[in-house]
Amino acid sequence: MPPLQLNQWRFHKKLKKATLVFLAIQVVARAADLTANWVVRDPLPDGTVRRTYFDLKQDGSRITGHIRATQFYYEITDSTGGPDGFTITGIMHDGNTVRSVKYGGKLSGDELDLTTRRRPDAPLTHLTARRAPAGEGAMPARLPVPALHPVRWNGLANTPPMGWNSWNKFASKVDDAGVRAAADAIASNGMKQAGYLYVNIDDTWQGERDAQGDIEPNKKFPDMKALADYVHGKGLKLGIYSSPGPNTCAGYEGSYGHEEQDARSYAAWGIDYLKYDWCGARNIYKDDEMHAVYQKMGDALASSGRPIVYSLCQYGRADVWTWGSAVGGNLWRTTGDIRDSWDSMSKIGFSQSDLARYAGPGHWNDPDMLEVGNGGMTVTEYKTHMSLWSLLAAPLLAGNDLAHMEPEILQILLNREVIAVDQDPAGKQARRASKSGDSEVWVKELTDGSSAVGLFNRGNTEAFIAFKWTDLGLNGAPEHVRDLWLHRDLQVSGPEYSVSVAAHGVILLKVSNVGKTD
Repeated sequence: MPPLQLNQWRFHKKLKKATLVFLAIQVVARAADLTANWVVRDPLPDGTVRRTYFDLKQDGSRITGHIRATQFYYEITDSTGGPDGFTITGIMHDGNTVRSVKYGGKLSGDELDLTTRRRPDAPLTHLTARRAPAGEGAMPARLPVPALHPVRWNGLANTPPMGWNSWNKFASKVDDAGVRAAADAIASNGMKQAGYLYVNIDDTWQGERDAQGDIEPNKKFPDMKALADYVHGKGLKLGIYSSPGPNTCAGYEGSYGHEEQDARSYAAWGIDYLKYDWCGARNIYKDDEMHAVYQKMGDALASSGRPIVYSLCQYGRADVWTWGSAVGGNLWRTTGDIRDSWDSMSKIGFSQSDLARYAGPGHWNDPDMLEVGNGGMTVTEYKTHMSLWSLLAAPLLAGNDLAHMEPEILQILLNREVIAVDQDPAGKQARRASKSGDSEVWVKELTDGSSAVGLFNRGNTEAFIAFKWTDLGLNGAPEHVRDLWLHRDLQVSGPEYSVSVAAHGVILLKVSNVGKTD
């Protein structure tokens, strides 16, 4: 080969080699890029799979995108590092609350090795994410909300609903056997006779939708119709749970876009009560659209062919008490979630006075379920809990393990005289009549002209509480005063009633209005 051709051949060979090296570097660089849709799949014991999506875009040292986990949808607002080691922080605005989540990780082959903390004080959780098809896990398109119109009342809940709900004690561990056990307990321990009728399944019962879009239970509930038949056979009613969003609070299938379909399924199964939890809907709709969103399920239930109590669970947002009945609601949450503690229960219960005018037959303010018997409060505090909820004309939904409870807890739940205050047909909610330091007096007007009076000591030491009969419109001492926890009539005289009340305790009275002034 002539020298010139030989040199040209050598040059092209070197150029080709350099090009191949460059392309190889580019391939490696692309392979190391975090840009992709990633998914963590966690199989759950109920046969469902919990998916967490990371839709990431890497631009140099900056990572953007979104994280979707259960009902939360975070925008990535901060990041550090790259494929060899990175952190991402997601922010979600939920009304006046800002939620955040932080993940660390690195690219390992074709997987992401991730770490996070479920709570600030929790140990690191390790997760593995794999590539998912583009678009999988994205929030569904926003469906338009309907024009507002009043939904006709279903004629139910003339007194506050009473029964049991699974969440406070069992949370995601609820299953068919546990619901049957609760129904058995209610039917045999006196609770049914006292008025507890609803046996309500909360979140985590849902499976997938079939090819027609019908919701199916997961394997914890093999036959929802058979379960309803069993509960009905005990003379009780069955309740269920869903959300107007694509996901429930625990990340299970919601009713978004399937409202009428789900209402028909509930009716076919024999469901009598629906708790409808805002959760995932907040990622699609704003609070000022809540009225119309809840109306969709109100219409669907009204058309289902079965009377179903409609419980709105949206934590008191958007002043729900002003429109809850207009969407067919029988009760609506007025607060955030209750916890089994004195601080939580008292903060919620004693904040309800201003909402009294919105309660009445068929539509009730709901300060959340009872924690009586779950172990976080004393017997004295549980009596206060039961007394306050009854004065508030609140739904009485027990939240403990009914099949295994101490006799003193059952006695609290079965106090017929206290329950009668809650179930009074007039449906009036108590108001705070007076407050002095940690002492409060609440009064509820009853159908027969008498009044229920709660003397509460919110303090940490025993205290005397005085109550003047003139505050009830009486000229002097009434002829009849009954202590509803001691189950005995009291002899009273003079212009006021004064009594020692235990720390965090209550004296609950029924006072006849004999001698009432004009």
